[in-house]
Amino acid sequence: MKEDNDLLVYDEDEAIKYILKLIPAELKSKINQDAINYVLDVVYDYYEEKGLLDDDAVDETSIDEEEMLKYALEAAKKDKMNLDEDDIQLILDCEYEYGKSLGIYTEEDEE
Repeated sequence: MKEDNDLLVYDEDEAIKYILKLIPAELKSKINQDAINYVLDVVYDYYEEKGLLDDDAVDETSIDEEEMLKYALEAAKKDKMNLDEDDIQLILDCEYEYGKSLGIYTEEDEE
């Protein structure tokens, strides 16, 4: 599915569509486009806060998934989003699958 030579072409709209397809039907009323967009924005904030979006950070980076989940969970509670830890983890897992489909993440990234 790589239409472009640049593997780091991340399209948030495409990510949301991809993630929505992976969400089980019984959760789609709770984990909708707005919820996914919210979590992706929080993840972006996390990356930015950790300096992972710097131009110099093109090299492979290790991401503390537990720390990122905790960060997203705290943000969701603070912003009164109706998302629990399992919901956020599901969105993060689906986003990871989207990233793998683009070649952004590789299996070696998993521990």
